[in-house]
Amino acid sequence: MGRKRTAGLYQRNGVWHIDKRIRGIRICESTGESSLAKAEEYLARKTEEVRQAVLYGVRPKRAFRWAATRYLEENQHKRRICDSAMHLKQLDPFIGDLPLESVHMGTLKPFIEARQRQGIKSKSINLALGVVRHILNLAASEWLDQNNLTWLHSPPKIKLLPVTDARKPYPLSWEEQTRLFGELPPHLARMALFKVNTGTREKDVTGLRWDWEVQVPELGTSVFIIPGDRVKNGEDRLLVLNRVAMSVIDKVRGEHPEFVFTYRDKPVTLMNNSAWKSARKRAGLVQVRVHDLKHTFGRRLRAAGVSFEDRQDLLGHKSGRITTHYSGTELSNLIEAANRVCGENSRKSPALVLLKQKAASV
Repeated sequence: MGRKRTAGLYQRNGVWHIDKRIRGIRICESTGESSLAKAEEYLARKTEEVRQAVLYGVRPKRAFRWAATRYLEENQHKRRICDSAMHLKQLDPFIGDLPLESVHMGTLKPFIEARQRQGIKSKSINLALGVVRHILNLAASEWLDQNNLTWLHSPPKIKLLPVTDARKPYPLSWEEQTRLFGELPPHLARMALFKVNTGTREKDVTGLRWDWEVQVPELGTSVFIIPGDRVKNGEDRLLVLNRVAMSVIDKVRGEHPEFVFTYRDKPVTLMNNSAWKSARKRAGLVQVRVHDLKHTFGRRLRAAGVSFEDRQDLLGHKSGRITTHYSGTELSNLIEAANRVCGENSRKSPALVLLKQKAASV
């Protein structure tokens, strides 16, 4: 006859679970153990934790990984949660097993130093530190356990690194643009030409969809409205097309039923790929990033005398204005402002000339 199991333990699918009231608090959870002896040890530790919490206000030990998991589970609706998950994955080998109260600048130092050795910029490291700081603040202020105790007594001060190594923007000259774009394969050349004439972010271009296009019959043109859940600042983005950008759109219209920019009938998911890096190397412009095309558009707008407010709207910067509700006159003025950076006096679009040259060379 086998020995009697401890009250409050039951087995389900080969794993022992707890269902027991301890000092008035009901505990229902898995022990994660298939061995009865180990499950009883787990229950004993849990019982002592509850006793310490109820009698003396002692918080149970919780690993940072538990807090990170809870944070990710509770914030699946956030637009940038994938970025947070990436940062937490990078942090896990360094602080995942540490109790929450042991996570501070001292224990984060190995992570910081490791990332610096990898050549990661301070701004990127700060993004990860910011996620840690936010989780610790939640653990100390909002997350309560069954004993009505916060997971952490008080959050440590997580200081961000001074950003002294940020790379400066590199707006392209017209000659550099011609040189770089001439080395790009046709599908990337189209995307780059569109990006440098609209000031869009890389994800806005790669994810651009035909069902976001809105016809403006009174102006004989169209615009795109990118939904706020796809935009960094969370607001719907009005994408105004100048003469060159519109010529790119006309060139690719009908190639794919859903996505504007494709390669071999599939949407392009990344501009900063090996083809881009090889092209900039051949052009002698290894310092140029895809994001510099947005900086180029902004610099050219400013040089063309476009007002600060119009530059904000054309670049999709967050402002107090509702930028997807313009009158015909306002929209016409934005299109006129965007056309100031087309760079050609001729009415013939330089986009079609470039793209025809690329297609002929393939």
